[in-house]
Amino acid sequence: MDVYEELVRLRRSGQKCAVATIVQVNGSIPSYESAKLLVREDGSMVGTVGGGCVEAEVWNAAREVMETEKPKHLTFSLGQDAAYDNGLICGGQLNVFVEPVLPQPFAYIFGAGHVSKSLSKVASLAGFATVIADDREQFANRDRFPEADQVYAEEYESLFPKLPVNESCYLVIVTRGHRDDMRVLRWAVSTPAKYIAMIGSKRKTIGVIRELEKEGIPRSAFEKIHAPMGLDIGAITPEEIAVSVVAEMIAVRRNPDSEWRRAAKSIFLNESLRTILK
Repeated sequence: MDVYEELVRLRRSGQKCAVATIVQVNGSIPSYESAKLLVREDGSMVGTVGGGCVEAEVWNAAREVMETEKPKHLTFSLGQDAAYDNGLICGGQLNVFVEPVLPQPFAYIFGAGHVSKSLSKVASLAGFATVIADDREQFANRDRFPEADQVYAEEYESLFPKLPVNESCYLVIVTRGHRDDMRVLRWAVSTPAKYIAMIGSKRKTIGVIRELEKEGIPRSAFEKIHAPMGLDIGAITPEEIAVSVVAEMIAVRRNPDSEWRRAAKSIFLNESLRTILK
């Protein structure tokens, strides 16, 4: 199996992997400069950097790199002991660069109004592949969203099964009303999406959650929601709202520590919900 073909396949399917490359060689080694090893999320491998204890350490580093999403340099000296252990006659040195390969993040934007137009443009500029969904063809079309990867104009419930949502996906709910927001949120909380956000005030969010709780959805399912969506920068216009939301998406993507913001919102919503329900 070709390393490059498998890398592309994994990335398109929304899966992480790590690629280790021998970038420098001095002396005799059991492989060659530019040799590659790809490690999948499940630990399986394609290619090789020479086998033995070197490959075992590279495999461990690849697992770490996928977890941290940060690259790593490794240096190995194949002295007599290492050569003997591997049944090899070599005594060289090699440097290995291990890098994470992350799938392109997808931003699924539900609703095709003014905010969604700005969201799609800003998210695309920030490196997200955008997908627009609305049940109104006059809004969800290529003329309004030329930069989007895909545009769907159909009922949400019929569309949901077609969307390959995984942990690299970001769901933004900006439909034309509470009822449609609820339709999408009901489905969204059942997905493994990395980010779920919904437009509206805290009171509106609490009201939607209350209705869905009556349907039997546990409150814990709503803990990963970013609502009100976006960073608090005082945004008012559709363009400003788009910047605040995409900035929050970038924070979640690039800096796991930013999850405290979502946790803080969740705590506030839970406290507010308890107050209202008393």
